[in-house]
Amino acid sequence: GQEVLSSREKEIITCVVKGMTNKEIADALYLSAHTVITHRRNIARKLRIHSPAGLTIYAIVNKLVELQDIKEYL
Repeated sequence: GQEVLSSREKEIITCVVKGMTNKEIADALYLSAHTVITHRRNIARKLRIHSPAGLTIYAIVNKLVELQDIKEYL
């Protein structure tokens, strides 16, 4: 079955969907950019989703974000 995302990975998806850069995500979550990139790689591997657009759809379908939260970024 599908591997479960950690709460940190879900946070990172939410940031990606909002159009944040790796550096912005790192600053917001008090991580290094390297750690953010590692998380993003793990997310892509777990979900087999390799594009921000794909992550956006995933995030909406799985209620990680509300459409009104991200409309301004789309």
